[in-house]
Amino acid sequence: MGTTDSGRYAYIGSFTTAGGLGITTAAVDPDTGALTPRHSTDAVPNPSYLAPSPDGRFLYAVSELPDGAAAAFALTPHGPAPHGPAVPVGGADPTHLTLADGRLITANYSSGSVSSLPVRADGTLDGPATVLSHQGSGPHADRQEGPHAHAVLPDPSGRWLLSVDLGTDSVRVCALTGAHADHADAAGTLTVRDEVALRPGSGPRHLAFHPRGDRAYVINELDPTITLCRWDADRGALTPLGETPLLPEGTAPGSAPSALVISPDGRFAWAANRGHDSISVLALDPSGDTAVLRTTVPCGGHWPRDVALHPGGRHLYAANERSGDVTWFTLDPETGIPARSGSVAAPAASCVVFV
Repeated sequence: MGTTDSGRYAYIGSFTTAGGLGITTAAVDPDTGALTPRHSTDAVPNPSYLAPSPDGRFLYAVSELPDGAAAAFALTPHGPAPHGPAVPVGGADPTHLTLADGRLITANYSSGSVSSLPVRADGTLDGPATVLSHQGSGPHADRQEGPHAHAVLPDPSGRWLLSVDLGTDSVRVCALTGAHADHADAAGTLTVRDEVALRPGSGPRHLAFHPRGDRAYVINELDPTITLCRWDADRGALTPLGETPLLPEGTAPGSAPSALVISPDGRFAWAANRGHDSISVLALDPSGDTAVLRTTVPCGGHWPRDVALHPGGRHLYAANERSGDVTWFTLDPETGIPARSGSVAAPAASCVVFV
């Protein structure tokens, strides 16, 4: 499933308002996948989602609060250190962020918007944010009364940004005017090129690309499924192909899928299921057009908000928010089935990323 020398450290985000430690740094054992916590910082409240810079020098965090913000950290031998002030994103409760074309982009759940912030050459954040507001609603009155942007990420070509909206049952394909636009006031502007409708009431939450770059998979929170899509980077076109259940037939209702990762070789996908407290193992066919649910395994805790794959491809991690721990698994390279290998305490854990 591929190997790499990166991933010596894991960074665990958490909800400080629920007793989390903020951002926890943990050393990663390359053989066993075991995590050993080294340092924590609560310099920013509710750093629920994290994104490292491509060069591994900086770490960026949302601050998931009604007055949402984003913050930069310099990665030092002693752990993340605040790198400039937190900057308002102009949206409420940012849940996800990504880096693209010299900008930091956040998905703001409660305000149903996507924000773009400049990243300076020294890695600090600038403002003000450029904000794209979503519009629409869905059939679940209690969860889809309006737009709820939950994730935003660039496509593998770097030409497009895709924003996943739980409230409107859609994925928006956006173009980003770069930091070096002809007109300064246009820099960082997000322009919607297409809004792709998914099944009403599915509640799309996150998206992951096949390593080949021509398929995308959307995990749905309100109905435990993934939607398989064809992706055409030349046209910026996302085409839904079908859905695959994440849980066995007859499973009691109440599961809320949260996150999805794809193996580096494109053979497997793993999805976290809150409530059911499991990880689904899916086998992908060579085309990427179909997925088969092979099995589910316990996540090792309660309410897995995130699932992450170590860059080495051998270990999988579940951030179990309500039990307050991160569990790691060793992956069978032939079947993709995770075997629980250990866990570490991480109060109100919400995500794991590697540098």
